[in-house]
Amino acid sequence: MQVQLNNEVSHVAFGEALGQALQGHGRVYLEGDLGAGKTTLTRGILRAYGYQGAVKSPTYTLVEPYELGAQRIYHLDLYRLADPEELEFIGGRDVLADDALCLIEWPSRGEGWLPAPDLRVALEVADPGRLVTLTAETDLGERVISEMVSKHGSEKLESGVTQWL
Repeated sequence: MQVQLNNEVSHVAFGEALGQALQGHGRVYLEGDLGAGKTTLTRGILRAYGYQGAVKSPTYTLVEPYELGAQRIYHLDLYRLADPEELEFIGGRDVLADDALCLIEWPSRGEGWLPAPDLRVALEVADPGRLVTLTAETDLGERVISEMVSKHGSEKLESGVTQWL
């Protein structure tokens, strides 16, 4: 599924819809260059669970936990990871084994250590906003994409890309 997000409002709204579809569970790889909008998407996902505060990428702490009611969400940023084994020292195995939602920025830095994702979200800058590609890697990922397609208003562009409204 490819989606065009024309501005920050649609970017956050898409993240919120994605958060709702995930229902508080799964591993989501957030991929894209610096400034592609991974943290903005995370802000939208967190809004689906009632979080209204500021969201910053946990670049230096590597993981930011959120306890939102009954939901546990972990936001990981592996950009500064020197070696995937460092995840062991920060409790990564426990975080990823938890029945929670794990949002992982720069997953390529944890390659060989991280388990496979349920969903890959690739973001790229595409005038006037961002182009998002969702790729399911498990049944959960397939269900999330199906729900996104069926429940949320969008418009198909000539290129076959969906424009999020």
